[in-house]
Amino acid sequence: MSNQSLNLLEKRAALSLASVFAFRMLGLFMLMPVLAIYGQSLEHVSPMWIGLAIGAYGLTQALLQIPMGWLSDKFGRKPVIIFGLMIFALGSVIAALADSIYWVTVGRALQGMGAIASALLALAADLSRDEQRPKVMAVIGMCIGLSFAFAMLLGPMVAAAFGISGVFWLTAVLALCGIVIILFVVPSAINKAPKGDTVATLVDIRKLSRHPQLLRLDLGVMLLHLSLTTMFVVLPGQLIADGLNADAHWQLYIPVLLLAFVLMAPLMIIAIRKQKERETFLAAIVLIILSTFSLTLVADSVIGIAVCMLLYFVAFNFLEATMPALVSRIAPASQKGSAMGIFSSGQFFGAFLGGILGGYIAQHGEANGVFAAVACVGVIWLLIAWRMQIPPKSKIISLMTDLSEPQQAEVLADKLVALPGVIEAIVVSEENRSYLKIDDKKFDLNQAKQVLGLH
Repeated sequence: MSNQSLNLLEKRAALSLASVFAFRMLGLFMLMPVLAIYGQSLEHVSPMWIGLAIGAYGLTQALLQIPMGWLSDKFGRKPVIIFGLMIFALGSVIAALADSIYWVTVGRALQGMGAIASALLALAADLSRDEQRPKVMAVIGMCIGLSFAFAMLLGPMVAAAFGISGVFWLTAVLALCGIVIILFVVPSAINKAPKGDTVATLVDIRKLSRHPQLLRLDLGVMLLHLSLTTMFVVLPGQLIADGLNADAHWQLYIPVLLLAFVLMAPLMIIAIRKQKERETFLAAIVLIILSTFSLTLVADSVIGIAVCMLLYFVAFNFLEATMPALVSRIAPASQKGSAMGIFSSGQFFGAFLGGILGGYIAQHGEANGVFAAVACVGVIWLLIAWRMQIPPKSKIISLMTDLSEPQQAEVLADKLVALPGVIEAIVVSEENRSYLKIDDKKFDLNQAKQVLGLH
């Protein structure tokens, strides 16, 4: 199988995990255009509680992504994902049965407690090679984006026919469909990490959260989703002010999102095949800045907004697909779930902060002020990302190791990591085995065997 294409396992993993993501996110996205409208029939409703109901999900997601990612490292990806989907379904049922905004908020918070994004992304990384991982993440990102577009059309239809409870019931059903896919369709990954290094400790998590390159990506995904949520606080209202009725917004969203996926492909090709990952990454952030700043100039034109949103989502989709792949390449092999947990926490916390920021600025100013703030967020991100380093593509191999004394393990690991092409070396005396994270283009297997005394 060529290294330039996905193998059968990677294709199956990409499509099945993407469908789980899409089913789960579809129900959440459907609430965006309808909760503020159809939620008015609930008891004790107020603008503040509408905001809390929306933000509660992002807040609990942000708080629990790291623990759920850690648990997926310890107990396995699939059990944690299934448990999270069950919690998510339970929260959906509670919200569907609610007759007050208070219980809807409780249900939304419980939905967020089913925080499985980090475990899903870690499983995708487990089931894909380094050089193909961006493609797998791109498939997942595309399906999430398509679910967003479909939700803009389906949400108002379901809410109009069955009320806000109908949206939550559909969300619960989709979560159960996700469990079936995890059990019977998604491949199982075999954890080949050493026994002594399979679970990230609290010290490891602290190190992961302070790792300079991982921190740039964690802050980046937070600012990316902050920009998206902030913008959508005022964008629907601006479209209505420009003469596009609410029931026709999907006519703008769907073509823009679909075309953005097509136009993202050249960026992916340049980044992967031309080995210009850093340059395209920074260029995408610049595109975020330019598109959101341009909104302040064309906000009174539906066509102008459509063009700016197209440019924004080309960059958004590229960055959404690229960043998880970079996190999985930088993180230690046995701590990908924990690293993805920190990353996903930033993602959801950004969405939570975006709602607050957008609401605050919109309450004290105009839509143009919100768009300008998003552009400023992009500038801050560009400054943070400017010194980022793209890690070399790597793979993990294991070699038998004969140690007469456990104390030799550290000395041997130092010798192995000094070899050309060895990025990381772990020697586990209890297993009589060495685990190497290598750059395949520079690594010489015979040199490693000589160090280990293998013939």
